[in-house]
Amino acid sequence: MRRASLLLAVAAACGDDGAARSDGGTGSDADPTVDASTEKAERRVDILFVIDDGPSMTDKRTTLLNNYPNFINVLEAMQGGLPNVHIGVITPDLGVRGSLDSSPGMDFGGTGAGACKSTGKRGELRMTSAITGRYIIDVEQLDGTRLRNYTGTLAAAFSGLADVGVQGCGFEQPLEAAKLALSPTTVANTGFLRDDAKLVIIFIDDEDDCSIAHTTFFDVNTNTLGPLQGFRCNRFGHVCATGGTDSDQMNQIGPKDGCTSNETSTYLTHVADYVTFFRGLKADPNDVIIGLLAAPTTPYEVELRTPPGGGTAIPAVAHTCLFNGPNGAEVGDPAVRLAQFAVGFPSRYAMATICQQDLSGPLTQITTLLATLL
Repeated sequence: MRRASLLLAVAAACGDDGAARSDGGTGSDADPTVDASTEKAERRVDILFVIDDGPSMTDKRTTLLNNYPNFINVLEAMQGGLPNVHIGVITPDLGVRGSLDSSPGMDFGGTGAGACKSTGKRGELRMTSAITGRYIIDVEQLDGTRLRNYTGTLAAAFSGLADVGVQGCGFEQPLEAAKLALSPTTVANTGFLRDDAKLVIIFIDDEDDCSIAHTTFFDVNTNTLGPLQGFRCNRFGHVCATGGTDSDQMNQIGPKDGCTSNETSTYLTHVADYVTFFRGLKADPNDVIIGLLAAPTTPYEVELRTPPGGGTAIPAVAHTCLFNGPNGAEVGDPAVRLAQFAVGFPSRYAMATICQQDLSGPLTQITTLLATLL
């Protein structure tokens, strides 16, 4: 999983997907002979965004699109200017793939938004017409010029890349998707991760991680698992010291307290395994920074709610945040597993609620952490 040299990084941008530019990123012509050894070795940062593309993000899409340029503004305002960055974007849509299974399960959900199919997006970095390759390259060269592989401004290139839509699988697997994205087996992403670069992973999600261990989690037999709805992720992915010590108690209506990831679950991959994996990506685990924009973990309560398709009310986790955004109410559900993952990187994580209109503050927290490493 892990690392590739800067030579591979530029090779990836100069191969089948096109060529890196050194003309400021505004021209259509590319120079395939750019020598990676001309890049300044200092202040290298690889930034991976994991952005939920499920239907539940519909209410937050406008807010996020308004805030994506803010991240670039904060990054460019860092002391010393913009670092030598690789910026990539993936979604948590892995379809019906289980991390411990050799093949995906059966598709479900039809053909519209929220449908889960095969291996989904597979953790592969997104592409747009404004970028040559699968990720943004913007690095300073020895002569002081910038090597860029995108057209227009960096803010515009990133905003287009980060506009992931809302058609993805409704069962989000952000932790597993990030692992796949940074694994050497995902050859489409070769070159993104550099040996000597700091690594920043930013999760943007309005629900908790539901990284599946086995596709049996999607069994249509509701006797054991209950309705095939997102609450399965809560019921079998969380345990609570009060009111939820096992999956049966988690299925009961009412408030719960002291909730954590269920690290004995046979259905979801354990958070501790992901912490170990990502900390092991760098020789110094402190070179990994985690940013999290998600809903608060408390208050945690299970309620009865009518499912999206209508019918009889079923158990569902209550929202833990709400605010009036540009398109009305925006809500989020408790990100217990994601928060537990983030705190696995002591003094190297920043968390903030996704239920706010201006995300400049949380983005500043993340870049402040980065500045301490640079």
